[in-house]
Amino acid sequence: MTSIPFYVGEDAVAALIQYCAAQGLRSFLLVADRNTYPVLGQKVEAALKGNGGDIRSVIFSDPAVVADEASIFQVLLQADNVERTYLVIGSGTLTDITRIVSHRTRCRFISVPTAPSVDGYTSPSASLVVRSSKGSVMAQPPVAVFADMPTLVTAPQAMIAAGYGDILGKAIALADWRLGHLLWDEPYSPEIAARVRATLDACIEATDEIGRASPGGIRKLMFSLIDSGLCMLDFGGSRPAAGCEHYMSHFLEMKLLREDRPAILHGAKVGMCSLLAAGLYTKLRQMDRTQAVTRLAASAQPERAADMQRIREAFGSIAETLFVEQAPFLSMTAPDFDGLKLRIFEHWEEVQVLAAEVPAPGKLTDLLNRVGGATRPAHLGLSNEEVQSALTESHFLRNRFTICKLGRILGLLGSA
Repeated sequence: MTSIPFYVGEDAVAALIQYCAAQGLRSFLLVADRNTYPVLGQKVEAALKGNGGDIRSVIFSDPAVVADEASIFQVLLQADNVERTYLVIGSGTLTDITRIVSHRTRCRFISVPTAPSVDGYTSPSASLVVRSSKGSVMAQPPVAVFADMPTLVTAPQAMIAAGYGDILGKAIALADWRLGHLLWDEPYSPEIAARVRATLDACIEATDEIGRASPGGIRKLMFSLIDSGLCMLDFGGSRPAAGCEHYMSHFLEMKLLREDRPAILHGAKVGMCSLLAAGLYTKLRQMDRTQAVTRLAASAQPERAADMQRIREAFGSIAETLFVEQAPFLSMTAPDFDGLKLRIFEHWEEVQVLAAEVPAPGKLTDLLNRVGGATRPAHLGLSNEEVQSALTESHFLRNRFTICKLGRILGLLGSA
């Protein structure tokens, strides 16, 4: 189990200064934005300078920073011939930008979260937008994390709810991961799955505390977010913590970017999309073996040309990339598809067990309501049609087997 030094307490800045002194770190490149710099970045910068530190800073002026090529290049421009430790003062987007730049410049980075809004702080991968396509790029985790409790508890409730939604999505991710292992031979770790489950359960238990933004609740949420990232780090990828609920979120994010619409917090989308995925698992749970056999027998193999056209219509300029990503599905022969259906039948009891572990949509809705999270598309400025498209098309983003892929085969997605 990977161990990254982290501090969650009342004076993260003092703890950071002490850590840097002990590690002999004196040269830094600080990354923040116009919101996080006055909240905590300025204090960190002053403390490091007061301790003799050599600091260069990148302060993004855009109120809605995107982890894309332009932002990455803006940070790269500040890199010089001095080996610097990157310090990121912010949440998910700024962390991903810094993570990729620090990795490519072969420098370490330290995370200083300003909100308990995402589980990517300790993740080894960066979630980037390249040519309007959202994807995960392997980079590196931070060498340490310093989370300041007075800053975290005063974070906007929407960001706290987003962090909670990101964790709540693990209920879907865990079931999807197990599906992928049973039906598509995806690598799986029972030990890591158990750790993610414990993280999810701990966060659910603290729901009302988190909804009140109490110090105890925010501390528990932050620990859950850190633990989730460590699980991804130990597995070597995002699979333990991301299923169809994340792909739906990515689908919507790319759509918003293409249409030049305001960004929506990642975790807010994940939480809301989890409700739709849970609905599919409810349908699956209600289906007995006889019904499954009937549906499998009636299931026709998707036509390659038709699916390629769907991908073109849904994803536009990145369609060619997704043809490669989806090659294992698009290139299935009739015997391959029959074999997949047989595998679903053979593992039906196990599929039913994992479906039963997913909370019902009503339960997830209640949990999100208690922390002030979004539970309807309109709450996020989205239409029902947009979210339905995410449900039916987002599985084309990854070569992973999820409830959406199974839903197509079993006819759970209607006309999809």
